[in-house]
Amino acid sequence: MVRCTVVGSGSWGTTFAQVLADAGNEVVVWTAREATARSITDDHANPTYLPGIALSDAISATTDLTAALAGAEVVVVALPSQIVREVLAPYAAAVPGDAVVVSLMKGVELGTDERMSQVLGEIWDLPTERIAVVSGPNLAGEIALQQPTTTVVACEDEDVALRIARTCATPYFRTFTTTDVIGVEIGGAVKNVIALAVGIAQGLGYGDNTMASIMTRGLSEAARIGAAVGAQPATFAGLAGMGDLIATCSSPLSRNHRLGSLLGQGRSLEEAVVEIGSTAEGAKSCRSILDLAHQHGVKTSIIAAVVAVLYEGMTVPEMVARLVDRPPRPED
Repeated sequence: MVRCTVVGSGSWGTTFAQVLADAGNEVVVWTAREATARSITDDHANPTYLPGIALSDAISATTDLTAALAGAEVVVVALPSQIVREVLAPYAAAVPGDAVVVSLMKGVELGTDERMSQVLGEIWDLPTERIAVVSGPNLAGEIALQQPTTTVVACEDEDVALRIARTCATPYFRTFTTTDVIGVEIGGAVKNVIALAVGIAQGLGYGDNTMASIMTRGLSEAARIGAAVGAQPATFAGLAGMGDLIATCSSPLSRNHRLGSLLGQGRSLEEAVVEIGSTAEGAKSCRSILDLAHQHGVKTSIIAAVVAVLYEGMTVPEMVARLVDRPPRPED
C-alpha cells in the first residue's frame, strides 16, 4: 500500500483517486471546498463532478494542503494548469523529500510557456527524476465507470515511471511507461486545442471528413512542436498522442470538444465556458502553445486559427476560410 495525495477534486482528480484506491493504495484528496471534503470523506461521493459514482472507503479528503501532503509517497496534481503556480508555490516545504510528484495536467503555462512538469519542478525545487506525467485517452467519466482504458506514465527515470505505473494499475486501467516526458506533455496540451477546432467544425454541421482532416493535421502540428522542443516522434503515434487526440476530439465527454461545438453554434467564449461549467484547458493554453511554436519557428495553422477565434475577434466562418483557402504543398 502506497500513501497517495491527490491535489484537486475535479472530475479527473477524483477519478484518479478512485483508480489509486482500486489499485490498493491509501488516498487523501485535497480540495478547496469544505463541502466537497465532507462529501468525499463521509458520503464517499463527489456529486458535483462525478454524480452517481460511489467512491472507495480508502479515500478521504481535506481542505488543509499541508496535512494532505504529510507523509505522502506519491503526490498527484490535478489542478487547472493556469493556477498551479499560485496555489502550490507556498507549499514547497510541505512536500516530503522522497515523494514522487505526478502531473495529470494538460496545459502550457501562460507567460512562461512552461510545461506543467517544468512548473512543478520549479516551484517545488524537484529534480526531474521525481516528476512523472500521466496521459492518454483518459476521459474521466468513462474511467469512473471502470470502462477499460490505457495510459502512459512518463518520467526521465524509467524505474520511477514503472513504479508509478504499478501504483495506479488496475484491471480496467492498463499502464505503459516512457521516458519521453516532453512528448507526452506536448501531445496532451496540443490535443485540447485541436479538439476545440474539431468541435467548432462539428458545431457548424461539418462531418467526418472535416473532423478527420483537422485531427490528422492537428497531430502533425503537435508532432512538429514536439520535435522542436526535444520530444521523440514516436510518442505522437502512441497513446499520449494519437490515442488521446482521438478520444478528446470524438467524445461528447470532452470539455474541449463541447466548448468548440458551442462556439461553432454561435456562442461567445464567455457563454460557452459558463454552459460547460468546468475548465477546458485548450481555451486556457492555446495562446501559450502558439507562442511556444513561434519561438521555435513551427507553423501551426490550426492552433493559430483557434487563438484568432477565441481571442482576436476572428469569426468562425473566417476561421474555416483561412484553413481551407491555402495553396497545395507537400504533406508533412
